[in-house]
Amino acid sequence: MSYRVAVIGATGNVGREMISILAERNFPVTELAPLATQKSLGTEIKFGQRTLSVGDVESFDFDGWDIALFAAGSGPAEQYAPRCGEAGCIAIDNSSHFRYDPEIPLIVPEVNPDSIADVRNHNIIANPNCSTAQMVLALAPLHAHARIRRVVVSTYQSVSGSGKAAMDELWEQTRSMYTDGAQKEPAVYPVRIAFNVIPHIDCFLANGSTREEWKMAVETKRIIDPAIDVTATCVRVPVFVGHCEAINVEFEEELEAEEARDILRDSPGIEIVDEMQDGGYATPQDCVGESMTYISRIRNDPTAPHALNLWCVSDNLRKGAAQNAVQIAELVSERILRGD
Repeated sequence: MSYRVAVIGATGNVGREMISILAERNFPVTELAPLATQKSLGTEIKFGQRTLSVGDVESFDFDGWDIALFAAGSGPAEQYAPRCGEAGCIAIDNSSHFRYDPEIPLIVPEVNPDSIADVRNHNIIANPNCSTAQMVLALAPLHAHARIRRVVVSTYQSVSGSGKAAMDELWEQTRSMYTDGAQKEPAVYPVRIAFNVIPHIDCFLANGSTREEWKMAVETKRIIDPAIDVTATCVRVPVFVGHCEAINVEFEEELEAEEARDILRDSPGIEIVDEMQDGGYATPQDCVGESMTYISRIRNDPTAPHALNLWCVSDNLRKGAAQNAVQIAELVSERILRGD
C-alpha cells in the first residue's frame, strides 16, 4: 500500500526533517502535501527528486488523506489536528498539546508500539518531548530486566529544540563576540546563550520545576510505567543540534553495568559507544544527522544500592521529533491502515 501524506509546518526545522526522513526511509508516499501558514505559501520544498510548493493549511481539505505529520506547534495542532482526525486522516503531532490526554496515545515505537491500538479514539497520536524520547529508549529495556524505581536526569539540550530563531540567536551572539566583542541582547532566551548555559527550559511551575522537567516525568510514566519516579533538571547549552542527558537510575533489583551494557547493545534504536579512554564516548557532534541514540559512560553508582549512571546522546531533530513521527507513521501503516 501507499499513502497520501500531509506535513504541517513543512518549512520549519522539524517539518523539513520529516520530509527528508520520509524519503530516506522510503515511506510509501503516493502524494505529499507540504503545508504551512499563508506567509510561507509557495515556498519550494524538496522531496526526494521532486520539488513541491507549500500549500495553505487553513484551506486544506484532509478528506481522502491518510496521514498528517504535524510540526507546527501547539496552536496549529489544537486547531487543525481534530479537523484532520474527523476527516479520517490520522494526525501525528509533535507538539505538547495532546501528550497528556489519556485518550490520545503517546508513542515511541521501539518502547510502546501496542499503544497504537487506541488511535481510533480520535485519529490523533502524540509524539513525546525530544528529551523524553531518547531517555525512554535507554530506560525501557533496562526496566524490562530490573524494574526501575527512580530516575534522576540532568539534560544538556541544544538550541535547535527552541527552533530556528534560537539557532540564529546563538550564531549571531557568537559571531558578534568574536568579531567586535559586542554582546547582542537576547531575544529568544532570557539571558545570553553564547558561551553560557541556562538552567531554564519552558516556564516555571509553582513547585520550582520548569514545565520541561515536568514533561519528562509525566511522559516517562505514560510511556513506560506510572510507578517510575523521575526528577529532572533541564539545561539549555550553546550547541546547535544534539541533546545530552546524564541519567542516574535506581532499580528494584541488582543490575550490574556489564549486564546493562549487553541489554542496551541488543535493544532497538541504540548504539553503545563506551570505552574508558579519551574520546571513548558519544558527544553531540557524533549524533548530528544520525538515527541512533548513543549510550556511553555506563557504570555502577557506588553511593546507592542497585543504581547505574549512564550518558545518553541523540539528534533531537531526528529521534526526538521528525524520525519518531515517521516511525509512528510506519507503525500506523503496518497495524492500522493495512487492516482498515
